[in-house]
Amino acid sequence: MATLVVPENVSYADDAQALRKACQGWGTNEKAIISILGHRNAAQRKQIRLAYSELFQEDLVKRLESELNGDFEKAVYRWVLDPEDRDAVLANVAIRKSGDYHVIVEIACVLSSEELLAVRRAYHARYKHSLEEDLAAHTTGDIRKLLVGLVTAFRYEGDEINTRLTNSEADILHDAIKDKAFNHEDVIRILTTRSKAQLMATFNRYRDDHGSSITKDLLDEPADEFKTVLRTAIRCLNDHKKYYEKILRNAIKKVGTDEDALTRVIVTRAEKDLNDIKEIYYKRNSVPLDQAVANDTSGDYKAFLLALLGKEE
Repeated sequence: MATLVVPENVSYADDAQALRKACQGWGTNEKAIISILGHRNAAQRKQIRLAYSELFQEDLVKRLESELNGDFEKAVYRWVLDPEDRDAVLANVAIRKSGDYHVIVEIACVLSSEELLAVRRAYHARYKHSLEEDLAAHTTGDIRKLLVGLVTAFRYEGDEINTRLTNSEADILHDAIKDKAFNHEDVIRILTTRSKAQLMATFNRYRDDHGSSITKDLLDEPADEFKTVLRTAIRCLNDHKKYYEKILRNAIKKVGTDEDALTRVIVTRAEKDLNDIKEIYYKRNSVPLDQAVANDTSGDYKAFLLALLGKEE
């Protein structure tokens, strides 16, 4: 379930005019920007951008970038983009940050096949390269094989499961981990081609047959870059809500909040399943997520995140 609270009747022209007014004169009216954009879904935000462009012959995204700053600007900028365009930007930033692969894995493994295809199209349009081309240019060896395989996957989305495959592939994964052959071509093949339903059944079979989860067995091994990417992919494919809860927990518990991670999860999940992630967070930490966010952030950035979490200050 989403956390975003959206009004039923919206006038896109009125919203565009109110945003224009918020950006004019001495000082920006950040509260007005939050009250509008913090309560509009992706389809509505697109219409507001179009109305703004039509009325004022100006790009709303660029105007907001020039008016706002810091973590608040970054959060609003990411929120106001179309979801697929936002993910294309997140992917490009991650590619250019050498070794920052978890964002790529999230996009490749959490999104549906159609959503991932839309991100790849948006990436083409924005950067005049393919996502896989840029990813391949910035990676090598086994990590390149795994990541390019994940971002180019078009997984079957149905619930059908092949039990025979579940049993055999659980054994293949177990043997690879036992033999420390983490980069075995079958491991990469299974993770980059099977449907999520099939993979979840395989991971459950692995746990039932071998007494511990595949992620725990990987964690017990000495860490390296490839194993970290492998484990992130498995966690995102198996239970992305629990994965995101941990990202939020780590972002908030850090000495000095990890605003990038906090913004990314709230902005990308507010229209999808952030309510479920909030519930997991509360069960795990005994503190409501909005309270934890409010304690760890400040100013307009805090107000905007709380609006996306469905809580006003």
